[in-house]
Amino acid sequence: MVADPEGKTSPVMSLVAGGIAGGVESACTYPFEFAKTRVQLYGHEGIKNPFMVVAKVAREEGLRALYKGCSTMIVGSIGKDAVRFVAFDSIRSLFEDPVTHRSTTAQSIASGMLTGVVASTTIVTPSERIKTALIDDARTSRRFHSPIHCITTLYREQGALRALYSGYTTTTLKQVGTTGFRLGSYAALKDWERGYGIPVDNALTSFANGAFAGTLTTLATQPFDTVKTKAQQAKAVGTMECVRVIYAKDGIRGFWRGTVMRLGRTVAAGGILFTANEQALKLLKTVFG
Repeated sequence: MVADPEGKTSPVMSLVAGGIAGGVESACTYPFEFAKTRVQLYGHEGIKNPFMVVAKVAREEGLRALYKGCSTMIVGSIGKDAVRFVAFDSIRSLFEDPVTHRSTTAQSIASGMLTGVVASTTIVTPSERIKTALIDDARTSRRFHSPIHCITTLYREQGALRALYSGYTTTTLKQVGTTGFRLGSYAALKDWERGYGIPVDNALTSFANGAFAGTLTTLATQPFDTVKTKAQQAKAVGTMECVRVIYAKDGIRGFWRGTVMRLGRTVAAGGILFTANEQALKLLKTVFG
């Protein structure tokens, strides 16, 4: 675990730091994710304030309900963000200028998009499928006792592909957009700041940059997230059927259902994720550098 002589981060350090950042971010922001998923599945009586949704669920179903599926989300996020950071660093290095070690904004976004495909296929779709099924089941039949029980039950009833990869297309499109916008805009913003002599290595700047990147990401990719959530509920539902149901019920606006909840989580998550990643990298370089 050492950085290379030019000061770049080694893939192993990116993997470990990304995993740490993903776990911290998921644990801190999961109630917002829970509220967003519930609203996308059931509407929650038209409540748009994420804090009111959280309070309603806590009051009616108990505090533990807010963390239904959290362990799956944390495990998935550790893997997802470990893969995302190391893949992004590796892919972006193929595009960057060999002298300045910088990439254009378009190259950063393209690197993020390719990273999104890798992350969705290896980690994101299976973990999102199980998390969504657990949240859905907690409101309906309550037959899943644990994430493992959920996986085995869905595997027995729907087969391996539907059990773990329902909603793969929309999840991948969401990840392509999310990773492209988030990592690409974050990297481009840091390059811009460096060009103007703005310090980029402190926690406050990292949090602000991550929150800004998270806001852009949410607004651009929300329709994919809404369809993905519908496609990953406990019962098997096709992607196009989800699109038809959402449009028939709420029109175009329905594809942005849960935006407020997701925006609340994504802004906080973007700040926490990049701050935790930067701090973890500093710690790892201090210990193993």
